[in-house]
Amino acid sequence: MSQQRNAAPALVRSGSLDRQITVDQLTCTIGAELGNVSLAAAAEDEGLIAEIRGLLLKHRVLFFRDQDISRAAHVAFARRFGELEGHPVVGSDPDHPGLVRIYKSPDVPNDRYENAWHTDATWRDAPPFGCVLRCVECPPVGGDTAWANMVEAYARLPEDVKVKIAPLRARHSIEASFGAAMPIEKRLALKAQFPDAEHPVVRTHPETGEKVLFVNAFATHFTNFHTAANVRFGQDAAPGASHLLSYLISQANIPEYQVRFRWKKNSVAFWDNRSTQHYAVMDYPPCHRKMERAGIVGERTY
Repeated sequence: MSQQRNAAPALVRSGSLDRQITVDQLTCTIGAELGNVSLAAAAEDEGLIAEIRGLLLKHRVLFFRDQDISRAAHVAFARRFGELEGHPVVGSDPDHPGLVRIYKSPDVPNDRYENAWHTDATWRDAPPFGCVLRCVECPPVGGDTAWANMVEAYARLPEDVKVKIAPLRARHSIEASFGAAMPIEKRLALKAQFPDAEHPVVRTHPETGEKVLFVNAFATHFTNFHTAANVRFGQDAAPGASHLLSYLISQANIPEYQVRFRWKKNSVAFWDNRSTQHYAVMDYPPCHRKMERAGIVGERTY
């Protein structure tokens, strides 16, 4: 069973009699750092995988230090939670399909753009279950990543807002995000390959049954807002819907819902993509930031 942090060996080998994972909760809302575990060993240990899965559901994002593991071990660990998927825009490792290389270089023009608060790949009909992200190289300072608990964000919405958004659905677009800087022909081809996905604004978590506020930077508009209950005249439609969507997306900005993680080489983050958003902070000087991410296939939201 898990226990709070205490003196323990740095690693646990699969099959060891003493394999207790230490748990250091980082905020009251989200995030925990786990110790006394090797992800390479965990990939071969059913009990450790089950325990890590339970801790993921509880804390939503888990952090591991000093994971000097191979790409094969990274992939093997992530695959214990489901099949992996690549990314149509960001490059993957040719020898390990599904292991996406997110490399930032000071030598590449226009490579300083990072991102907004988002849930990974909600432009898919079935967004990822979660992601395992490992730091290969990072700046000496800066380049943190923050995560937000979107179950808590929903729970703390005013009751009248919860009533209003309960039936709403929203479109999520790769064209309007990753495709925005592409030439029009390439952008339209990307949209043809990945048509906009539609998801409920309030998703039910498939394992915990919790309600999740499920709009982020990939969401472009509501698909069923323009009804007699919401719109008195036509001019109400666009500002009413866009203001509400902006308000909902902004909930990830609230610090009380967040945890922020400072990367070191061989640090790993594993997050539940169904109940969180994250933000990679672009506050570091021109230097390399190399991350490798295994995205785990998820379920349709219906």
